[in-house]
Amino acid sequence: MLKQRIVTAVVLLALLVPALLADDPLPFAALTLLLIAAAGWEWARLNGVGGALALASGVAVAAACGAAASLGWIERAPTALWLLGALLWIVGGTFALRAGPTGWPHLPRGLRWALGLSALWLAWLALAQSRAVGLNFVLSVLCLVWVADVAAYFGGRAFGRRKLAPTISPGKSWEGVYSGVAGVLLLAFGWLWLDRHLQLAPSLYTRLQDAGGVAAVVVGSVVLTAMSVVGDLVESLVKRAAGAKDSSGLLPGHGGVLDRVDALLPVFPIALAGLGLVRA
Repeated sequence: MLKQRIVTAVVLLALLVPALLADDPLPFAALTLLLIAAAGWEWARLNGVGGALALASGVAVAAACGAAASLGWIERAPTALWLLGALLWIVGGTFALRAGPTGWPHLPRGLRWALGLSALWLAWLALAQSRAVGLNFVLSVLCLVWVADVAAYFGGRAFGRRKLAPTISPGKSWEGVYSGVAGVLLLAFGWLWLDRHLQLAPSLYTRLQDAGGVAAVVVGSVVLTAMSVVGDLVESLVKRAAGAKDSSGLLPGHGGVLDRVDALLPVFPIALAGLGLVRA
């Protein structure tokens, strides 16, 4: 299992790093489009849609992404779209978590299917636009999610006492969440220092600071960390409702694409929505 995890991680990095570093944002958009299409297939299967219809779900997500790209939304999507996405995740995520694994299957299958595919489409568009904004910007958001996850894991292992959502993800604790927030705040202020001293293009944190000072950096970092946890928990409850350990076996040793990107799904649209608000 460890060998599989290492080999898969190396292959993914070999694809992701050149796409991220390319001067043209299109390689990153194309790579993430493939991953989001695969996630669409996984989402359909987790919600009782199998066979050709599951494959069609992945194709439908890819087609919707292509349509958005043809409208020029990679460079600049309507701000209202990000606000709608933020509302979808805050309200819908709260409702899903309150319903839990037992309540989720009682929602109409078509609604569950549409909500998931819409969230995947929106996440891809936000990822692609973030890369078009700049390498430093997209990296700053990606690292926020990764640091939140790693800090929460180790903080939870060391200090975890109070369960966060025992019926959804028994391993997660409130202490892990607080550790994730602390890790992201350290990351944010460290990144601000690097932006200033290395004269880098604006990151998420610099843009927040320019718009609203230190308070905006703190509030934005806390909100995005919290939403990364929501994304993780929503995918976990859907898997539990389906009786699945992983979203698929597409990534040997790592599970499926959704297992790797779940925390990213709400963070990128909400980050762009927040920037739209602070610029207003």
